[in-house]
Amino acid sequence: MGNVTIDNVLIDWLGHAGFMIKADGLVIHIDPYMLQDTVSRDDMADILLLTHEHGSHCHPDSIRRVRKSDATTLVPENMGLQFRGDARRVEEGDSLTGELAIKGVGIEVVPAYTRDSSFHPREDGVGYIIEVGGLRIYHSGDTDFIPEMSDFSADVALLPIGGTSTMDEVQAAEATAIISPKIVIPMHYSAEDTLADPEKFRELVKQKAPGTDVVIL
Repeated sequence: MGNVTIDNVLIDWLGHAGFMIKADGLVIHIDPYMLQDTVSRDDMADILLLTHEHGSHCHPDSIRRVRKSDATTLVPENMGLQFRGDARRVEEGDSLTGELAIKGVGIEVVPAYTRDSSFHPREDGVGYIIEVGGLRIYHSGDTDFIPEMSDFSADVALLPIGGTSTMDEVQAAEATAIISPKIVIPMHYSAEDTLADPEKFRELVKQKAPGTDVVIL
């Protein structure tokens, strides 16, 4: 775990698929998981994005710790967990941009699913492309390398490499080549069931997408 600042946008990997993004005076959390007991007010979410309902991505204790009372929370349409306050159901194809942007942050909801496993059916989860601080940041959620990625545009891509019901290093490098971000950050590895090798991913990206920098956090 660690962080990187890109064009004044802080991207902090909190483990598994959990990220905190800070830009323009806002804090965005995606899939918070196993956060510590105390989260400072400065690190609590103005916007909370959940990709699907699996416990390693939708962790109720972490959500309670990180979510401000006035946070806007986006959850997939089929998620069973209920939220008080400003919680909105979304599905792939939704575009919360322009006048519909949330607190000035543009958010596109994109497909996320696995073709080689039934663990992540298409109707259960989503990914997000967030536009904040002048950057477009793609968080894939749990997904395989899917054809729809050819339509995605992002400066920074956060991609799983675990290979257990998600892309492995090879598929993630192929996805990087198609999306062609400036920077790719691997996630969803080093857990007990996803012992992937980020250095292998780096080498594959060098071969398949030489214009993209790999940042390992």
